[in-house]
Amino acid sequence: MKNLPVRLYTISTCAHCKAAKRFLDSCTVHYEFTDVDLLEEEEKKAVMEDIRKLNPSCSVPTIVIGDRVIVGFRENEIREALGMA
Repeated sequence: MKNLPVRLYTISTCAHCKAAKRFLDSCTVHYEFTDVDLLEEEEKKAVMEDIRKLNPSCSVPTIVIGDRVIVGFRENEIREALGMA
């Protein structure tokens, strides 16, 4: 498995976001995440601009593994990006 930085942009109530976190937890992958809906308004605007640069539709989860962006919970793509495929 590659040792790449993993970052998730999520919404706290999103089932796909929760599934992505559970999957990464089950693989013992260290990741950082931001639940965008729980941010204060100004911080939320700034984070949404960051997400828009990665994923113009701003859908969640937006997962960044190294320099690869995966939109949605796509287990096979996540495995591949992590070098687990």
